[in-house]
Amino acid sequence: MASSDSSFDIVCKTDLEELRNAVQHAQKELATRFDFKGGKSSLELEKDTVTLISDDEFKLEQLRDILENKLIKRGIDPRMVKYSTPEAAAKLTMRQKAEFQSGLAPEQSKKIVKLLKDLKIKVQASIQGEQVRVTGKDKDDLQSCIQAIRSADFDFACEFTNYR
Repeated sequence: MASSDSSFDIVCKTDLEELRNAVQHAQKELATRFDFKGGKSSLELEKDTVTLISDDEFKLEQLRDILENKLIKRGIDPRMVKYSTPEAAAKLTMRQKAEFQSGLAPEQSKKIVKLLKDLKIKVQASIQGEQVRVTGKDKDDLQSCIQAIRSADFDFACEFTNYR
């Protein structure tokens, strides 16, 4: 990369502090909600996975809504969450795991690179592990790439870092 080139990275990572804060806020709301009183509903955070436990599928759905609302308020894109299928758990409860994406999968990186090539802007996009680096001479071209990626309807979240 020459000194006149500018670049940025496209990544997908969850801020674990904000995730922990969102789960704590969801737990507080869960404790005060009347419709969850006397039930066995809970949220548990383990590293980058949240386990949702509730009495039935309907309450599990409400628990997901609470969690997603708190994630949005803390600035975490809900597209970063991948839910497992609900399964029966102990004491007649339902359990579901919510895993948070860290890093772009190869097929997601390829979608981003294809989108940037289709724009026909003078930038180079290269896949570097779990991120995509975009370089170009003109910062305006990089800005238009960022806008195009934000407006694209991907099923995953993208963040932009190391803008130089």
